[in-house]
Amino acid sequence: MIRTAPPPRDVHVITDDAEAIGAAHRLAAGFAPGASDRDRNRVLPWDELEAFSASGLWGITIPAEHGGAGVSAVTLARVIAIIGAADGSLAQIPQNHFYALEVLRSGGSPEQRAYFDRLALSGHRFGNALAEIGARDFKRRTRLFHDNGRLLVEGRKFYCTGAIYAHWIPTLVVDEDERQQLVFIPRDAPGVSITDDWDGFGQRGTGSGSVAFDRVEVRPEWVIPFQASFERPTPIGPLAQLLHAAIDLGIGKGAFAATLPFIRDRARPWIDAKVQRAADDPLLVAGVGEVSVRLRAAEALVDRAGRAVDEAIADPTEFTVAQASLSVAAARALTTTAGLLATSKLFELTGTSATLTEDNLDRHWRNVRTHTLHDPVRWKYHAVGNHSLNGINPPRHGAI
Repeated sequence: MIRTAPPPRDVHVITDDAEAIGAAHRLAAGFAPGASDRDRNRVLPWDELEAFSASGLWGITIPAEHGGAGVSAVTLARVIAIIGAADGSLAQIPQNHFYALEVLRSGGSPEQRAYFDRLALSGHRFGNALAEIGARDFKRRTRLFHDNGRLLVEGRKFYCTGAIYAHWIPTLVVDEDERQQLVFIPRDAPGVSITDDWDGFGQRGTGSGSVAFDRVEVRPEWVIPFQASFERPTPIGPLAQLLHAAIDLGIGKGAFAATLPFIRDRARPWIDAKVQRAADDPLLVAGVGEVSVRLRAAEALVDRAGRAVDEAIADPTEFTVAQASLSVAAARALTTTAGLLATSKLFELTGTSATLTEDNLDRHWRNVRTHTLHDPVRWKYHAVGNHSLNGINPPRHGAI
């Protein structure tokens, strides 16, 4: 039996960037103690998610004219990284919520923006039904079509992170003109079925399973232009990828935070170091320094990319959007390698005792390895290199 998202209630409205950062730190402190057990037993984090959305953090990008804080992309990325350090799954669940809000901001009508912004600010969670499996051509086969005066959606999706917890499921479809649109579909609409069949070895709590649509009736005002928003410069792709970078950064920082006390309290120095404490082993100390430097560099690139995304949001031109994409690609390249380094070094620097099942420290590696597979990092380097060498801007889509 799939649990249904309860209606939002007592949702706080955050007023500025500083309050958002403070709320993220408070929530992270509460999320961290149970993260290992949730991962080990694959417990979907319903209670934690209710606290997360009730905090107001899911509404922080709503602009001031609609009653929100309109926080910067820099702040949004920092919030996601803070949560990710505590629990990588909880950090990933709202990623597509913010993605959908940016699609809405970039392509929706004023009436659509006002309606869905109001819902988000009141605590409604938006999931996603974007990806499809079973074909290699990346074409969408979920259809939006008319039948006897009704507007219907038919199709099947996978990797639907957040859908199981959502009140609305933004769904990527192809219309009768072969144009891609994003349809906001109520989670409880007749014909919508969600299957909790995500069985990846990492990010176990994201609920990234299947959603099927069996002639689901939708309203025209729920249909947001999608393809058109990539035919001109918009910051949709850079913002989406910035949040992915923040998730990887957060997981890496969480692994590093777990490494330090293990070295101090439980690890043994190597015999040739001729010291009593692992924390005094010079090669081990150097390894800690390497991880710290990589994570600090990755964090700096995420902040830099956030500033570029903010510039693209303020003035979406060919130049600003390309610069945002390039900055985010660089950040994603480094958060991928830094996150993987941090989670691997956790074991290399602490030794065999860190592999004990009771500690479940492998969850950090499993989480970052799983999440970093969203988009191949080799294409991030290609985007940066192709621009540096040939002056070619990155393509405009949601994965760069």
